[in-house]
Amino acid sequence: MFKSLMWLMVFGVSAYGAKPNVLLICVDDLRPELKSFGAEYVHSPAMDSLVASGRAFRRHYVQAPTCGASRYSLLTGKYGSLGKLRSNDALMSVADQADNAPFSMPKQFRTQGYRTVAVGKISHYPGGLGGKEWSDPEEVEMPGSWDLNLMPTGPWKTPQKAMHGLSDGVPRVSGACPVNEHKEGDDFRYHDGWIARDAVAQLDELAGKKEPFFLAVGLIKPHLPFACPKSYLDIYKDVKLPPIPHPEKPTGLSTWHASGEFFGNYVSADPRTDPACADEMRKSYAACVSYADAQVVKILNKLVGLKLMENTIVVLWGDHGWHLGEHGVWGKHTLFEESLRSPLVIRFPGMENSGKMSDAVVETVDIYPTLCELAGIPVPEGLSGKSLKAQLSNPDAAGDVAMSFASQAETIRTAQYRLIRHSKMNADFAYELYDHSSPEGETKNLAETKPEIVKELNALLDAKLK
Repeated sequence: MFKSLMWLMVFGVSAYGAKPNVLLICVDDLRPELKSFGAEYVHSPAMDSLVASGRAFRRHYVQAPTCGASRYSLLTGKYGSLGKLRSNDALMSVADQADNAPFSMPKQFRTQGYRTVAVGKISHYPGGLGGKEWSDPEEVEMPGSWDLNLMPTGPWKTPQKAMHGLSDGVPRVSGACPVNEHKEGDDFRYHDGWIARDAVAQLDELAGKKEPFFLAVGLIKPHLPFACPKSYLDIYKDVKLPPIPHPEKPTGLSTWHASGEFFGNYVSADPRTDPACADEMRKSYAACVSYADAQVVKILNKLVGLKLMENTIVVLWGDHGWHLGEHGVWGKHTLFEESLRSPLVIRFPGMENSGKMSDAVVETVDIYPTLCELAGIPVPEGLSGKSLKAQLSNPDAAGDVAMSFASQAETIRTAQYRLIRHSKMNADFAYELYDHSSPEGETKNLAETKPEIVKELNALLDAKLK
């Protein structure tokens, strides 16, 4: 198991005088369902160890509750809030606009002498290619960003079949795929085992090079289908789950949806009405979190074994949240807290007050400028986010606000309120306003009773969008 080390680095330059390496771990569909974030029944020791020796942000919000648009904001440091930039094709839609395309985070590190390597799902398309089976070398999602962009396919044979496949090379088939599957066997029966294997191999390669590295590793679980080896499900066999908070479908204006991604798979019962099915699905999700965590163990152990940890910045990031029955939703794609809040942990050698959590409101676009500052490389102009250097130095430092968006709505989150603004055909807007200082949280819309707050946050949202 991963162990803490004595840190030797301060901001920007290590005790050895070299620029620090960067290890970015992206986990697909990971809500803050970790023991260290308060989910006591979840087995997540590797990710918890990062929390214990780094800085975890309890109120980190993504820019979009869908993979591609959220990863666009991570990798470009920009909101990307219009048109296709709200979709899974956000990065591909600007890939051929060489003069106008955002200067990506890995490209910035590459221009500063870093070797940049991606393994697994970092941008929306694992391996960074589009086209047939996501294998067309003519369709590059992030041109010039990576020295090497890998998606191990194993028995699945292509990146498209591997991304959300079942065990032993079986691809996901819409409408016929089981929503959860747990077969006996080792980690290589499912795909994240292959990603971890190649990530470990890349660390061996990178350790022998003179230049610093920027290594991004993208794990696919706990994304649907909830599929991982049975040994991880067995962890939860006798676990009694806490009740699902606010499980009722909203009756008024909201971004509620019918959980089409979830019910597009085969499921024997409806977890919205069957408590036993709900518990089964929640345990399957937790099992996939534990499976992903076991891959993080392998990566961190290799970093320690190669004596690289003392000069490496480590970031853990979930690309968005996921509803496990809250608001009657099983999935993402809403603008509720459950879809937009995800784990963010940053750890670097020499940091002060390590292990203390921050309650500052922060957002995904803040990661790009933060990593540039930590590595001592220039921060490009025009980024939407702000460096988190203050919160990394002092966990009690105040945050700002977070802006997120879906196809026809935007939201802004302050320390107390969430405002959701819905677009309407007549160019007017409809609003949801929720007070997080109230026990009712995001179950009671206060927009009509607090028009002054709506006006204030609406102006703030407009400013963010500009």
